[in-house]
Amino acid sequence: MATMNISLPDAMKEWVESQTTDGRYDNSSDVVRDLIRREQSWLEKIENMNRMVEEGLASGICTLTVQEIFAEARREAIARRAAVSV
Repeated sequence: MATMNISLPDAMKEWVESQTTDGRYDNSSDVVRDLIRREQSWLEKIENMNRMVEEGLASGICTLTVQEIFAEARREAIARRAAVSV
């Protein structure tokens, strides 16, 4: 595992160190690794949402009414339930 030295303001350093006192983390490195993993996961979710928004925008405007959309969703749900029941 590679080593990286970082500089933190005193208040942040104290906060990171305080996270180890309750036993949730063994040391400061564990705290920082967990924060990085959370940030990576959050960014991945944001990228996925942006991708879905772009796909939605690219799909164009729907000409169906709200009632037609709900009716189609009901038909699809019934078909899925029937497929699972078989």
